[in-house]
Amino acid sequence: MKPDVDANVSSLIIIPCLNEEKHIEPLLNKLVLEVDQLNAKIVVADGGSTDQTREIVARLSAADPRIVLLANPRRIQSAAVNLAVQTFGRDYDYLIRIDAHGDYPDDYCRQLVQEAVLTQADSVVVAMETVGSGIFQKATAFAQNSKLGNGGSKHREGARGHWTNHGHHALMRIAAYEAVGGYDETFSHNEDAELDYRLKKAGFGIWMTDKTRMIYYPRSTVGTLFRQYLGYGRGRAKNILKHGSMPNLRQALPLLVVPVFIGAFLAVLSWVAVIPFSIWAIACLGYGFWMAIGQRNIYGPLAAISAMVMHFAWSAGFWMELLSFRGRKVSP
Repeated sequence: MKPDVDANVSSLIIIPCLNEEKHIEPLLNKLVLEVDQLNAKIVVADGGSTDQTREIVARLSAADPRIVLLANPRRIQSAAVNLAVQTFGRDYDYLIRIDAHGDYPDDYCRQLVQEAVLTQADSVVVAMETVGSGIFQKATAFAQNSKLGNGGSKHREGARGHWTNHGHHALMRIAAYEAVGGYDETFSHNEDAELDYRLKKAGFGIWMTDKTRMIYYPRSTVGTLFRQYLGYGRGRAKNILKHGSMPNLRQALPLLVVPVFIGAFLAVLSWVAVIPFSIWAIACLGYGFWMAIGQRNIYGPLAAISAMVMHFAWSAGFWMELLSFRGRKVSP
């Protein structure tokens, strides 16, 4: 990066976290090396960790005042970023959002700032590569990196740099962030897509960079993966209810999973009822075996199971939110 880029802008690096004792210290040690080359501060907004996360951050903060521990009483990520910006944002040009449950190239923040300066984007988003370590986590990563799990999402698969409507949040101009009111704290999931909708509506530009990306570690059990995607589905439904922004085709197809699953129980009346559910299950498993053969990856069949969990949970969360909203509307 050119020296004048570093000198002319400042960045607030925000890490929302909760119980991240395994990841937080190596992450901060890596980011501090970038702070040395940027006019930046690191804020760890902790949502009430019950492990050693806060003690680790406090120890590192005592040794380096550029690292700050901030208590986030509302716990969720949207509130964490809002609070950090409200507390420190007035002194900085950009916010950089870092996921504590991920990994980043050594020059991640510098590349983001450079892209923002060169493109004059109000938001710079990145592609996300998913990586696993255990058997189920590796299978889930394989699924999330494939069209079976991501539906061809550009911020999952990556693409050449381009202007876009949405992507994985990385950097935002604080003035733009504050102009639209920051994250909506009623969203525990999908808050990024909801904010991107308001940014675009207000005329701000979102740039998907191809100069860097983040590495994400997925959930390692069926239960935690299910709960995560249940939340994603509910968040997407809330987005539709708030803005009337209809899902695209890759999002609409998984919505059918729960209805066809419920419909399969009508097989007691007619065997035809089980056909739609069978088509979905066979298609997922078939795609998994195809990935295993075509990409020579033994996790293909298990990746299909992970994808089915994600599809079902996303669909269930969407319908739960939609039906609960209708219930609230009709209540006296």
